[in-house]
Amino acid sequence: MALTELTAISPVDGRYRSHTAPLAPYFSEEALIRYRIRVEVEYFISLCELPLPQLKDINPDVFPKLRGLYENFSSENAQEVKDTERVTNHDVKAVEYFIKARFDGFGLEKYKEFVHFGLTSQDINNTAIPLSLKEACLDQYCTLLLELVRKLEELANEWSEIPMLARTHGQPASPTRLGKEIEVFVERLNEQIRQLKLIALPAKFGGATGNFNAHHVAYPDIDWNNFADHFVNQNLGLKRSSPTTQVEHYDNIAAYFDVLRRINTILIDLCRDFWTYVSMEYFSQRIKEGEVGSSAMPHKVNPIDFENAEGNFGMANAIYGHLSEKLPISRLQRDLTDSTVLRNIGVPISHSHIGFKSLLKGLNKVLVNKSAFERDLENNWAVVAEAIQTILRREGYPNPYEALKALTRTNEKITEGSIKAFIDELDVDDSIKNELRAITPYNYTGI
Repeated sequence: MALTELTAISPVDGRYRSHTAPLAPYFSEEALIRYRIRVEVEYFISLCELPLPQLKDINPDVFPKLRGLYENFSSENAQEVKDTERVTNHDVKAVEYFIKARFDGFGLEKYKEFVHFGLTSQDINNTAIPLSLKEACLDQYCTLLLELVRKLEELANEWSEIPMLARTHGQPASPTRLGKEIEVFVERLNEQIRQLKLIALPAKFGGATGNFNAHHVAYPDIDWNNFADHFVNQNLGLKRSSPTTQVEHYDNIAAYFDVLRRINTILIDLCRDFWTYVSMEYFSQRIKEGEVGSSAMPHKVNPIDFENAEGNFGMANAIYGHLSEKLPISRLQRDLTDSTVLRNIGVPISHSHIGFKSLLKGLNKVLVNKSAFERDLENNWAVVAEAIQTILRREGYPNPYEALKALTRTNEKITEGSIKAFIDELDVDDSIKNELRAITPYNYTGI
């Protein structure tokens, strides 16, 4: 069976392929091969800049051709590497052989053994994968997340003056403003984005067990630690971890995934609030011609975008959680469990990506039903009791909380009339009564 959007096992590459296709250049198998070649090529070029007598005759004019191996990398090139891997049964060695084969065409035959010189596979994997993660997040993930934040800011501004009955513990509470409630999510997301920017994505680069054993025995006069710091930090734009075992410790990557998980948790909270507001008729949804809400009930327009987003954020978080818990753990100097796990980092980011898209779609469809907001405020005049008792406290009125409690905890419905009648009977100056009469569920919204 040929692999298509209809035959793919994962919905990330099947049903939602149109959403996740922009992530393929970062997280696909082809992308991983290209990133590995990029690291190998840049490493070789950096070696040429050292005072190594065996490399002193290399003409720098050949460097653009070498960089073309990853800059112009094709699906056919990727397939060539995979065909070699079937023989070597080693993915990084297949990349090494691919590059060496090109050296023949560049007139670099005698320098081929400096490809992957002194390195172990993890020097390539633990730089290529963080690099792909960094660039995917900058180019795709953060771009879409910031679009979502801007949309929320737009809605917060548009709805800034709409009074709304708040609910704490599911019960009517002091009124708020719809725009302010959206601002809360904007602030939470911006704080996580700030934290994400502070986390430097790490990379391991130090030979078989992290000690540059092979490098040092071949060239004992070279400061290999300084070389690696410059290569990883400056050339690749990552942050080299040192000292390490054969593998990166992954502590910073775990922290990175934890922030991505918190962002999704905040958005799950948002999805559930909007879903609830739709069920309360605070929001209606734009109807798209030809769209079916229910296969059985023709009248329904379901909040499916918020539900889809919530489900995808949950899927992403389950995988982010495993990544952040598993990756920092490796037996002794290295085991292989990180390898298969790292191949999946594009999966949770894809689910997050799908969630962002669905949430944006949902937010662009909601319409404010002001009559529903007004109905709930009108039906809950009891919420001004807090305001009345607070002003009475200010004036030294005896037991104001208890007086309002007695009024509002009866089985009778509290209305504008019953509140006004209560105020009329208070033993306070008329100026205070007028101040109290001016308070309504519509204007008691704080600052």
